[in-house]
Amino acid sequence: MELRFTLLLLVFFFCTAQVSSETKIEEHQVPQVVKGPNRRLLPFVDCGGLCKVRCSLHSRQNVCARACRTCCARCKCVPPGTAGNREMCGRCYTDMRTHGNKPKCP
Repeated sequence: MELRFTLLLLVFFFCTAQVSSETKIEEHQVPQVVKGPNRRLLPFVDCGGLCKVRCSLHSRQNVCARACRTCCARCKCVPPGTAGNREMCGRCYTDMRTHGNKPKCP
C-alpha cells in the first residue's frame, strides 16, 4: 500500500513538473500572423514602436516613420539602431526603391 502511494505521488510530481515546463516554453514563443495569398505564417512585428525608435533622430521624423512603417509591413523587419544596419533585414528592405529610384527604407 505504501509503495502504491509513493508511486502515485512520484507520477503526480512528474506530471506537474512537465506541465509547468511546457507553459514556460509557450510564454516565449513569438505570435504568428497569417498573411498573403499563400497563407504563410509570418512573425508579428511591432512596426509602430520599432519605427519610432528608428526615426527618433531623423530631421523629418514623420516622413521617416511613414516610409519605415511601409517597409516594416512588407518585409516584417526594422533594422536596429537609428541609422545604417539596413543589410540585417535582407534584400527586401535594401532593394525597395521610391519612384525616383532612391532607397525607400530608412
